[in-house]
Amino acid sequence: MENGTYKYIRDGNGQAVRVIRIGTRKSQLACIQTDSVAAKLKELYPDIQVEIIGMTTTGDRILDTALSKIGEKSLFTKELENALERNEVDLVVHSLKDLPTSLPPGFTIGAVLKRENPFDAVVLHPKHANKTLDTLPEKSVIGTSSLRRAAQLKRRFSHLVFKDIRGNLNTRLKKLDEKEDYAAIILAAAGLKRMGWENRISQRLTPDDCMYAVGQGALAVEVRARDTDILAMVSVLHDPDTVLRCIAERAFLKQLEGGCSVPVAVHTEIQGSQLYMTGAVFSLDGADSLRETMQTSVASSDKDQEQVDELVQRVGVTAANISGWAQSRAEQLGVDLAELLLSKGAKEILTVARQLNDAR
Repeated sequence: MENGTYKYIRDGNGQAVRVIRIGTRKSQLACIQTDSVAAKLKELYPDIQVEIIGMTTTGDRILDTALSKIGEKSLFTKELENALERNEVDLVVHSLKDLPTSLPPGFTIGAVLKRENPFDAVVLHPKHANKTLDTLPEKSVIGTSSLRRAAQLKRRFSHLVFKDIRGNLNTRLKKLDEKEDYAAIILAAAGLKRMGWENRISQRLTPDDCMYAVGQGALAVEVRARDTDILAMVSVLHDPDTVLRCIAERAFLKQLEGGCSVPVAVHTEIQGSQLYMTGAVFSLDGADSLRETMQTSVASSDKDQEQVDELVQRVGVTAANISGWAQSRAEQLGVDLAELLLSKGAKEILTVARQLNDAR
């Protein structure tokens, strides 16, 4: 039965039990990630029932075109958000890096969970076991659908050739293992770990090799902004450090007006009360790049903590239980770092990258 936008069922004693409907992509990784969020909610709220609703997104259907060529900012989110808008689901679980920095009106990120390892990893073809990107033969083909990864790795490993590879994790690993088209593929370490495939990681890339995508390794829970009940329910899943790092990263990308069609990369960490952020932009071939590091204090006093009950969105994130002052500092750090790069010519690098990508 439905009560307004909420769904209830009767238990064995005839009592009404609230059902929380969670939307997700149907890929194995998306389902694993969604199951982990569902388990946390069940642990926190034992009285609820959880129902998981799988959907296929545009990004899942179009597998013969590089993501950067499709030009759609909500490739993996639009269908899920449509279901949220129609009240068919109460919340949606995403990989945060799939969510645009500007969400459609009426939606917000109600939780950003503790980040998994955000770095990229190399998975080698079995015949190249025990090698690294440095020791692979000249002209070895590396599969990646990410302009960000290709631009950085071309710069660092000029003896290698980079080609697009699409599909979910299972599909890409199958393409690697069953054919001889690729010597290796580059994947997010977080996805491999969540799938239980850490043993496939041949090499973990460092920030010197390849900085990561904005939001990579973090899970986001998207909800209706007006749905204060659900917002309060999921907000306890927020990981404060991850929230501050990802707000800074998303603010950086938004200020640069970047997306999947341009190579933008970040590296953030919190040490003590300081949030450090390195941001970079690259030409498609990696030959041109700009990279800078800035920091800010995100320590907040008790007085700051008293002022966080307002439901303010920062680059799409609502985190009322985390210091609003610290969130604003993180957001400003991202904006300031982007402005620094723009003042040094980032806009020109990104414009050319976008034009060349469109012409490919």
